[in-house]
Amino acid sequence: MKYLPVYEKAALLTLRIGWLGIALAILIGAVCACIRYYRVPVLRRIVGFYIELSRNTPLLVQLFFIYYGLPKIGIQTNAEICGAVGLAFLGGSYMAETFRSGLESVDSIQRESAVSLGMNPYQVMRYVVIPQAASMSVPAFIANIIFLLKETSVFSAISLMDLMFTAKDLIGLYYKTTESLFLLVVFYLIILLPVSILGSVLERRLRYAGFGA
Repeated sequence: MKYLPVYEKAALLTLRIGWLGIALAILIGAVCACIRYYRVPVLRRIVGFYIELSRNTPLLVQLFFIYYGLPKIGIQTNAEICGAVGLAFLGGSYMAETFRSGLESVDSIQRESAVSLGMNPYQVMRYVVIPQAASMSVPAFIANIIFLLKETSVFSAISLMDLMFTAKDLIGLYYKTTESLFLLVVFYLIILLPVSILGSVLERRLRYAGFGA
């Protein structure tokens, strides 16, 4: 148990970078989803290219490009920023598809009915489309968050002292393989299990409220 403080420090670093990357991914995803949903000319094709590029290349390759490639063209960064930006770049594409599928799951007849009742486009989106789209998107949204938090395990490749880096370091220095891997699993469970439980509770509450039924 003497290694607990080291794992606690690594877990805080993992959470800080992970949640910053996820927050940026949500923002990127929301913007990209709106562009694709409203079929904005030119931008729709750019977003489509970004999504295909992001989803079809590993996070590790993206991190290497950001960490080692960008300084070659004069863009300096550090490991923490690199981790957050890489996670946002990957996560933004997944969030974009999640939000877009949620928006498109709402039947067009509901939007047309809302317009016929005198609602303007803003009111239709706020009171009709978004509540239902949010309910439909919750399972995939939570799955994306869990996926991105797990992807932080590759941060060790750019010398970030996250949980995976700490476990490998302790194994290499002290040969405490069982203890190191056990604590690694425990700390990932501590991080990920509450997110999974919260997602399940949120999904049930939204469905009981009548959204997405």
